[in-house]
Formats: sequence, structure tokens, C-alpha cells
Amino acid sequence: MDPRYDIPRRAATDGGGSANSSVAQGVQSRRRKMPPRPADFKLQIIVIGSRGVGKTSLMERFTDDTFSEACKSTVGVDFKIKTVELRGKKIRLQIWDTAGQERFNSITSAYYRNAKGIVLVYDITKQQTFEDLPKWMKMIDKYASEEAELLLVGNKLDCDSDRVISRQQGERFAARISGMRFCEASAKDNFNVDEIFLKLVDDILSKMPLDVPNKELSNSVLSLQPEPEVPPELSPPRMRCC
Repeated sequence: MDPRYDIPRRAATDGGGSANSSVAQGVQSRRRKMPPRPADFKLQIIVIGSRGVGKTSLMERFTDDTFSEACKSTVGVDFKIKTVELRGKKIRLQIWDTAGQERFNSITSAYYRNAKGIVLVYDITKQQTFEDLPKWMKMIDKYASEEAELLLVGNKLDCDSDRVISRQQGERFAARISGMRFCEASAKDNFNVDEIFLKLVDDILSKMPLDVPNKELSNSVLSLQPEPEVPPELSPPRMRCC
């Protein structure tokens, strides 16, 4: 008899069911000890926009599925980690939430460089946050990579009755920026939040060599730490906005 099929018989000769139980526990123990599959890619995404537009709420809804009405303003930068699977790959996302106040711009600018995706957020109920968008585009043009995927988000769709910025206005602004997508969302109602980040990641992956073996991905995997800030005079000129 093939010895591969003789396990139950040998187990039964030593105490019956207890031996079978021991074998099963050993298999389960080995399974528990197996390390998780490492991420195929590590990507950095930053969320930017004026104060109070809901950047932190969007990030926390996506990473932790939580929402707080009493969300405090971010000081400097904060981040969350989330692992997702897309296109048959395991992707570890590090999502940076940046402060909207101008006094933190010198700190947050360093995080643009390694960002493979940028989410620019405004509040559909606050005119000023929409009028601030060109200012944020200047930050992107100055510090971010030309290859960074851009997504404009009109947040707080749950307050649609108080809307002052129409969807058409958001669409028109995004249409002026090369490669920028547009979407409206609600962190409070968890509407379009997952779609925002997953679509952005999918757009990033569409430009990456997904079939390269893991050992050769070192040049494709992004560092999770920001690079030292390059002085503005050394940055190449670039302009996305027409």
C-alpha cells in the first residue's frame, strides 16, 4: 500500500483518536506558523487640501472604516497603513494625511516627492476650499513627480442640501489638469471612499511592470519614507494646469 495513505492506520495503533488529533493539531500548528505573503508593491499616497475638507475622515474611513464628527485638525502629517489586493498583487499602502494650514507647507512638501498617487480634496459646501485648488496644484507642480496619479475629490456629499460647488464645477476643474480624475464622496456615509483609493491604486498599477519577478522589484517598489526636500531652485519646471 502506498505509505501516503497509511497515516490513519498508523495513528490508530497508538491510542486511537488521540493520535489522529495530534496529527491534526500538528498540521494546524504548522499552518499558523507560516509567515504571511510579503507585499509585491509598497506605495505611498498623500491626501492634500484645505483645512476642514475631511482629509483625515476619508483616510480613516478607508483604512479603519471609522468616522468621527469631532475630528481634530491634523498637525503636520499623519499616516495609516492598509494592505489591498488588486490585479493579483498584494499592495501595502502608506497613506499620508497632510495638514491644510499654510504654516505646515514646509513640512508636508517633502512628502510629495515619493507619492505615487495624490488625492486633492475640497468641501462641496465651502467655496473657499474650491478656490484654494489652484494653490494646491502649484504645490503639486513644484514638489510632486510628473508620474504621480492625480484624483480630485469633492467631499461631504452627505451635505448635498448645503452644496455651493456643483459637480460640473469640479469636473471642469479636473478636465483642465492633464490626467486628473474627478469624484464626489462622503466619508460620513462611506460613499465612494473605497472606490477613490482603489481606483487610484489601480491607475498606478496600470503603469507598473506587474509581471516582473519579486526579486527584481527593488527598482519598482517605492520607499515609505519621504526623501529630503530638494530646494525649489533645483526642481525642474513643470505645469499641469492650463
